[in-house]
Amino acid sequence: MAVQKVTSMDVARLAGVSQSAVSRVFTPGASASAKTIAKVRKAADQLGYRPNVLARAVVSGKSRIIGLVVAYLNNQFYPEALEKLTNTLQERGYHALVFMASNSAQNIDKVVGEILDFQVDGIIAASVALSSDLSARCQSAGVPMVLFNRGQDDPSMSSVTSDNLAGGRKVAEFLLAAGHKKIGYIAGWEGASTQRDRETGFVAALNEARVTLHSREIGNFGTEESKEAARRMFATDPPDAVFVANDHMAIAVMDTLRFELGLKIPEDVSVVGYDDVAVAAWPSYDLTTVRQPANRMVAETVDILLSKINDPQIESRQLEIDGPLIIRGSARIPEGWKT
Repeated sequence: MAVQKVTSMDVARLAGVSQSAVSRVFTPGASASAKTIAKVRKAADQLGYRPNVLARAVVSGKSRIIGLVVAYLNNQFYPEALEKLTNTLQERGYHALVFMASNSAQNIDKVVGEILDFQVDGIIAASVALSSDLSARCQSAGVPMVLFNRGQDDPSMSSVTSDNLAGGRKVAEFLLAAGHKKIGYIAGWEGASTQRDRETGFVAALNEARVTLHSREIGNFGTEESKEAARRMFATDPPDAVFVANDHMAIAVMDTLRFELGLKIPEDVSVVGYDDVAVAAWPSYDLTTVRQPANRMVAETVDILLSKINDPQIESRQLEIDGPLIIRGSARIPEGWKT
């Protein structure tokens, strides 16, 4: 036996208000008096009414859904960032639809194409890069996009990152001040702007001090590849300090150095990461790292995207936010350095 669906007209009739008043109560940002809201909510609860979001989207042309694209979640920075993004969007009256996409142009194009089929109002792409064709497709569809923690050499694309150049430079200056001479670097995925900029700032500061990068390996932002990178780097003529492009890799490197190679940190080698994920502060790692200002990055990302949704003519922005070096026990601390 079919159950008859409760409509907004049923709620209006029971609450003694107009159907448009019911609509205003359940529309984020719409105005209604406290008395009307109370009556409508009480009637809706009594009848078990829930508004039809999809039907409203057809009428208004706004789904109030934001597509979130992320390449991976094994890096602890991204689950925390996605939680913050989702909560911030909900506070602004939007809901998030999360899609996973590997860092290949073909896969990302396919996933973003699927997101557009859901009639989202906007897209936030975290840790992925987009082709110029896909960027143009989103623009022609009238769906604004913001890159989170990833930049792109496209002035029409908005992005929010930490200041990765400055972050890499801070690590180099810190290690140099501690007297390190043989300094290594373990890179992330080389297609990432974050990786490129962190290394560029790091190496530039070394060169200015007339110190040559002692050794370089690639960890591709992965655990096993980072362990292999550490084994190769420390097999012969090991460095006395190593900057690892993010904390996820740095933790794998620290485990390899201590438990496989028998090295002491920081007595034998200093290790510095980037992100300041929660695990970095655990006593077992006590990792010196550059903090990504995630709260501000999330707030700016959502502000930029919603501004573009409300006014498509607003110019795109590429925002870089400075993050501090968090000094802990995994690296030798320079004499007189403020912690």
